[in-house]
Amino acid sequence: MAVKTANVLARVEPDVKEQAETILAKLGVPASTVINMLYKQIIMTRSIPFSLSVPAAPLARDEMDTAAFNAMMMEGLSQAKAGKGVSLDDAFSALEQGV
Repeated sequence: MAVKTANVLARVEPDVKEQAETILAKLGVPASTVINMLYKQIIMTRSIPFSLSVPAAPLARDEMDTAAFNAMMMEGLSQAKAGKGVSLDDAFSALEQGV
């Protein structure tokens, strides 16, 4: 096994770090191991080893951080103030159609 002597310094959002490290702790996997695995996959695939895309559906509230939730709510408020809303009947009709 190779000796690990190189350091990686990365700046990440504190809440992202905390959430990820909580999951890694539950899995019993150190962050350095995950970073090493990611680097090895980048080398083997000569690419980023996962899809980079915009999610098709909006995130659920429990999947959002506070800033994302507040931004979404402010957007909705701005639309409502501008009269860009839909009636309750139209909203339910759209939901029933699977929109």
